[in-house]
Amino acid sequence: MARYSGPACRICRRQGMKLFLKGTKCVTDKCPFNRRAFAPGQHGSARIKLSDYGIQLREKQKVKKMYGLLERPFRHVFSTASRSTGVTGEKLLELLERRLDNVIYRLGFASSRPQARQIVRHGHVQVAGRRVNIPSFVVKAGLSLKLTGSETFLKRIKEVRELTKDRPLPPWLTRDPNEPMATVAGTPSRADVQFPIQEQLIVELYSK
Repeated sequence: MARYSGPACRICRRQGMKLFLKGTKCVTDKCPFNRRAFAPGQHGSARIKLSDYGIQLREKQKVKKMYGLLERPFRHVFSTASRSTGVTGEKLLELLERRLDNVIYRLGFASSRPQARQIVRHGHVQVAGRRVNIPSFVVKAGLSLKLTGSETFLKRIKEVRELTKDRPLPPWLTRDPNEPMATVAGTPSRADVQFPIQEQLIVELYSK
């Protein structure tokens, strides 16, 4: 499957905000965004006025990169949201939040979404007692999650949990305080997505 393999910090600089693609590095002085908080390239520091279309496109690109999706899977998620009952933009964010790789990240078992995706792809996640290695798997309320693997892997997960202990846990997820286990207690709401996202711009872009 195709995936972006370039420098992650370049994406944050292009979007003009931290997307936390490098985990704990993003909250240290080593983060390139702290040293060069302008767009990459020769004319990155120049002021560019975006059109309405450019603003909508930039918002879509930001959400795509944050959740680690390419255009085709992202459009598929949007199509599913548009066919669902409710506000399309909110349903879009709900489906993105319920992705298994994002859930592992939100639980603090990974320092970044790319790392969470790798954990899922390597078969370390059990959902309701069955191994699931599909990052796009959409969790439902009532499902239990458990991380499995070697002693070294579980020790590393414990270290990551210590590093991410200050990250707020969403109210729709519950986590075991000692073991790498959790439960999906409900469904995420728009208020649970505290990252600055203007989902209506994405809806307007795809509605053209």
